[in-house]
Amino acid sequence: MRAMGMRRAIIVAGAVALTGCATVTTPTKGDPFESYNRTMFTINDKVDQYALKPVAKGYVWAVPEPVRNSVTNFFSNIGDVYIAANNLAQLKIADGVSDIMRVAINTLFGVGGLFDVATIAKLPKHSGDFGLTLGHYGVPSGPYVVLPLLGPSTVRDSAGLVVDYFGNPLTYVSPDSVSWALYGVNLVNIRANLLGATDVLADAALDKYSFVRNTYLQRRQYLISGGESSMPDYGEAPLPNYSDEGAAAPEGASATAAPAAGAAPASGTAAAPAPASGPSNTVPGNQYVPPNFPSFRLR
Repeated sequence: MRAMGMRRAIIVAGAVALTGCATVTTPTKGDPFESYNRTMFTINDKVDQYALKPVAKGYVWAVPEPVRNSVTNFFSNIGDVYIAANNLAQLKIADGVSDIMRVAINTLFGVGGLFDVATIAKLPKHSGDFGLTLGHYGVPSGPYVVLPLLGPSTVRDSAGLVVDYFGNPLTYVSPDSVSWALYGVNLVNIRANLLGATDVLADAALDKYSFVRNTYLQRRQYLISGGESSMPDYGEAPLPNYSDEGAAAPEGASATAAPAAGAAPASGTAAAPAPASGPSNTVPGNQYVPPNFPSFRLR
């Protein structure tokens, strides 16, 4: 009976997935798998909402912040080993040597990596994985794809995950139960660090899927190009910008704006306001992308 129940559940889940895959008849330009991606995004989001996020909140409640910071530093120090290997493979010798020095300093003087002494010593933290290495040598990213549980990726980055797994020092920890336990702790810790970001995403983004997709691809391109990238083009209409000098005012709006309450009246023609220092077109490489489900990628 239990086997029949499991089989029935699998069939229902498959039917729901197939139904979701039929919801997008015209995929967005540059996202041919959008129907599947949106379905998997929703599944991942539900798993995160009902499983991982409550665990992460409990972890934050039970574990003091200094201990959580030490856990983050510990796994970050382990990740620097593989990041150094990728930077050296990309012939970024200075970054690779800097990563090796980070590992040495944090391991020796940071009590096995529990404290990030290297950052205090002005050694920057880099990002790196085999997907970025492939991109560095001109391998195209391919279509965007959402992986089960692992979240946003591309065809190229998905292939790189295999090498990332075998390049992660945690993979070689014995016994296997300890290795997977460390993976689990790292996952929960990453999710706990992203609690604030995902809450902001849920409140601010009208379409969470599009926001996560665009931000992920933008950040990956930023890391590959070294900051000389622009937002991927999905054929979407740009938002209107009324702050530019000489831009047309919205229909129905007065050409002359009334002065703000309490502001001193200007004599003569009012000068144009200085442009605000808003967000740039790229996401800094040291910022995490707020995913719908955290990835196992090395940080």
